[in-house]
Amino acid sequence: MTAITPVAPVERTTERTINRSAERPTHAPIPLSTVVSVELRKMFDTRSGFWMLASIGILSVLATGAVIIFAPDSQLTYDTFAAAIGFPMSVVLPMIAILSVTSEWSQRSGLTTFTLVPHRGRVVLAKAICAVGIGVVSMAVAMVIGAGGNVLGSAIAGVDTTWDLSATGLLYIVLANVLGLLTGFTLGVLIRNSAGAIVGYFVYALLLPTLTGLLAATQEWFSDVQPWVNFQWNQQSLFEGGFTGEQWLQLGATGVLWLVLPMAVGVWLVLRSEVK
Repeated sequence: MTAITPVAPVERTTERTINRSAERPTHAPIPLSTVVSVELRKMFDTRSGFWMLASIGILSVLATGAVIIFAPDSQLTYDTFAAAIGFPMSVVLPMIAILSVTSEWSQRSGLTTFTLVPHRGRVVLAKAICAVGIGVVSMAVAMVIGAGGNVLGSAIAGVDTTWDLSATGLLYIVLANVLGLLTGFTLGVLIRNSAGAIVGYFVYALLLPTLTGLLAATQEWFSDVQPWVNFQWNQQSLFEGGFTGEQWLQLGATGVLWLVLPMAVGVWLVLRSEVK
């Protein structure tokens, strides 16, 4: 006799599987605000992250104290305190931005992060929002410390308190530091390695200005072209304030060349690279 294979049970099993798939719930994507709050908490969770952020306040106090102790009485102005605090800020803030990105690869947490939030671009955007937000708040805190140092230093020296830095000048300083922070963030996204990105930033911030300065001093043609190709040069010019319309165009042109295009390439690599 030839066995006859029943068909009905197979059909019922297939129908049950289809119904089960149809009943599977769909979850809404995680809100960007939630991703931002998680990324912000991650920046404080590690010892290195905590002390990196704490160093902003510590260095601001040390720089303020150094001005009070060593600066002559005629130099006890708010502009002097702001310049003294601005130097460590220009170094620490890009480091914070770099580590906020590269920690996913150096600490091997990227696989978990991108599994929970498959849209990697949203994670990068959340990290950028956190980095810029921390940078702006840190600069506000540093400015308050500098203002306190200006009042205290003037009282100790017995001179009038001088407020020679306008609100517009402060905004120029904030913008310059934010651009420096975003440069570090871009290098972090592009290189995705803490040591490599930090070295790359110091090459950009220290070595490149020296080379371009020598080139501009020896080659007249580059001296005229430099404002249109050197983003770091325009960024430093922001600390002097008083930008003209042409200078804003030069800042925008160099920003696209040195900031927007590398960021686009870095995000493209993050979206397509294998996370281990």
